[in-house]
Amino acid sequence: MSDYDSPWKMALDVYFQPFLELFFPQAHAEIDWSRGTESLDKELQQIVREAEIGRRYVDKLAKVWLKGGQEQWVLIHTEVQASEDADLANRMYVYNYRLFDR
Repeated sequence: MSDYDSPWKMALDVYFQPFLELFFPQAHAEIDWSRGTESLDKELQQIVREAEIGRRYVDKLAKVWLKGGQEQWVLIHTEVQASEDADLANRMYVYNYRLFDR
């Protein structure tokens, strides 16, 4: 299988702030960028490893702080597909509830 996900993950690692500014300007505006971000790759790998429904890739999980001081986790999932995936909605649901449980 071709690895289409790794280049997207690397791009998100480098361009996380501009990515949010371009695609999610409202969310970007609520983040206190002066506090930096914290990558949560280890937490993400643990969640993915525990999944029992096959191979999973979530590209970026980061901890940010909002301007009001609250900690917030931001999950960016990039899906590069050559064909339709009937199970996509289910996989997104699994990611969401596993992260919520954490």
